Amino acid sequence: MRFLGIDPGIAIVGFGIVDKEGSRITPVQYGSIQTEAHTPEGDRLEHVYEGMLQLIDRYKPDTVAFEKLFFNRNVTTAMSVSQARGVLVLAAVQRGLPIGEYTPMQVKQAIVGYGKAEKKQVQEMVKMYLRLQTVPKPDDVADALAVAICHAHSYNLNSKLNEVLRK
Repeated sequence: MRFLGIDPGIAIVGFGIVDKEGSRITPVQYGSIQTEAHTPEGDRLEHVYEGMLQLIDRYKPDTVAFEKLFFNRNVTTAMSVSQARGVLVLAAVQRGLPIGEYTPMQVKQAIVGYGKAEKKQVQEMVKMYLRLQTVPKPDDVADALAVAICHAHSYNLNSKLNEVLRK
C-alpha cells in the first residue's frame, strides 16, 4: 500500500511517499513544493494545488495523511497555511483518496515513542527508520515522511474503527 504524507505550508509543502508491505516501510519519493515569497497569494495557492495533483497523478498513493495545524501566535501565517492546507485536501478529495489527519503529538508518538519528542529526534528516527543516508531537508520534508510513516502504522486500525463506527 502506498502512503503520501503532507506537512502543509504556503512557502514550503513537505511531502513524503512510502510503501508498506507487511511490516516493512520503504521510501518511494520525498521533497517539497515551494512557492516564492513575493508572489500573489492566489498564485501561490494554485502552485501548491497543481503540485499536489502532479504528485498524486505520478505516484498514485492509496491514501493521504496531513499533519493537523497548530498555531500559537501568528494569525496571518495561520490563515495562509490553512488556505494551502485546504487546496491540498481538495486535490486529494478530487482524486478520490481517503484522508488521515494526525496531531504533531501523535506523529511524534508513532515515530519516537514519546509525544513530546524534540524535532531533531523525529528527524533522526525518520532517517533510521527509512534507512536514509541523511536527514531529509528542509525540515518540512522529514516531517512529511514522519506523517506518512505514522499513517502507515495507523491505517488498518483506523479503517477498522471507522467501519465499526459507521454501523
